[in-house]
Amino acid sequence: MSQSVQLQDKVVIVTGAGGGLGRAHALLFARHGAKVLVNDLGGSTQGEGANASAADRVVAEIRAAGGIAEANHDSVTDGDKIVQNALDAFGRIDVVVNNAGILRDKTFHKMDDGDWDLVYRVHVEGAYKVTRAAWPHLREQGYGRVIFTASTSGIYGNFGQSNYGMAKLGLYGLTRTLALEGRKNNILVNAIAPTGGTRMTEGLIPPQVFERLKPELVSPLVVYLGSEACQETSGLFEVGGGWIGKTRWERSLGVGFDPEAGFSPDDVAAHWQQICDFEGAAHPKDNIEALKEMMANLQKFSL
Repeated sequence: MSQSVQLQDKVVIVTGAGGGLGRAHALLFARHGAKVLVNDLGGSTQGEGANASAADRVVAEIRAAGGIAEANHDSVTDGDKIVQNALDAFGRIDVVVNNAGILRDKTFHKMDDGDWDLVYRVHVEGAYKVTRAAWPHLREQGYGRVIFTASTSGIYGNFGQSNYGMAKLGLYGLTRTLALEGRKNNILVNAIAPTGGTRMTEGLIPPQVFERLKPELVSPLVVYLGSEACQETSGLFEVGGGWIGKTRWERSLGVGFDPEAGFSPDDVAAHWQQICDFEGAAHPKDNIEALKEMMANLQKFSL
């Protein structure tokens, strides 16, 4: 059966690819003809230590199956080194999959600066550094695909994950802006919020469910988003267990007060139910659409 999603000779960087989701992504990209830079520092899920064997094992798997891959053991905070490694090995970069991540779960009142800063550095600064180093090359060649890994913990919140939720939703903000800036150079940027049975989620998901949430059930979406066949940009997709859905912002139609006469906190209280009513809700796709109701309210009271 022929594949409509092809990545023959495309060069893909997958960070945190020594196990779990990243490993599954790397293997599937390679099966679709991509040359893969398998990045993994080899640290613990808490961001401690380093071990080169994780990335090396995945590269060995890819090569044993007839694919092309190189290992990289740098931290994602040294994104320029990772990108340079891909250029040295393969001569170009086409796709960046920002997958590396750690957990330092604690309730907010028990969290210290180290827990906050390390999660920020790996998830946000790491994704920034790798993508920033790749960006000029993607622009110059007029082609690129970038995938960020968000999380339902960022979209909906999750007890004990204020640091992780902050980082993951921050990456979607980055996704939206880079999608706008990259489009004219054919750089498409999307985010996924995956659920998979990995060492990061072990113990957090019931064992019988954990076993069925194979990381391989996330990777087909990632490979599609990384392909030329995909023309989607700025999207956010929840994915796991064989299911994929697109998530979007929703906003109530709200209430307009007279901007000249002003309004009071009591007025807000009196209209609270209507302010929070999602009947006939709007789905702004950009800043212009987001301002539509506010501008209509200004115009209404200027007549």
